[in-house]
Amino acid sequence: MGVTPQEKTPFLVAPLEKLINWARESSLWPAQFGLACCAIEMMSTAASRYDISRFGAEVFRASPRQSDVMIVAGRVSQKMAPVLKTIYEQMLEPKWVIAMGDCSSSGGIYNNYAIIQGVDKIVPVDVYVAGCPPRPEALLDGLIFLQQKIKKERPFAKMEADKDSEQGRRQERENHEEEEEEATDENH
Repeated sequence: MGVTPQEKTPFLVAPLEKLINWARESSLWPAQFGLACCAIEMMSTAASRYDISRFGAEVFRASPRQSDVMIVAGRVSQKMAPVLKTIYEQMLEPKWVIAMGDCSSSGGIYNNYAIIQGVDKIVPVDVYVAGCPPRPEALLDGLIFLQQKIKKERPFAKMEADKDSEQGRRQERENHEEEEEEATDENH
């Protein structure tokens, strides 16, 4: 009835983590953050020849609150860094970042004070796409790599770790309060 001896789960039922990761990897909505020549290649990836929609990422969003992956395409100047950080912080969890091109990955040929030498100094980067500028196929390859990374994530493990760290902080607070009470009792 849908269960084979090799499978541990029924045919139509999968572990919840796998279903969540499948939904996340199959519907990535990129935030467009094109800063230089790499942005032209990013835009051509959405065109009919390369068709990024085959991978569930065709909806380029202008609002960071509707996006879950930021594609930083091009060089990031010192003046643009706070804007990039603000947009990243406005994105809802879970969120991922793709650094597209040599300039966003490492500063590229611009080794000077005005250009950030790698966007990973501002936001955490999940996938680096090399090239100057990288071809649309390279961005699609980076997107596939990100989807594979998402498939391996364990969302509930993170929730458990957050819960454990919160309990640890609460225990430390209680111990600290007890020590303060003992110190005040000794002084009186």
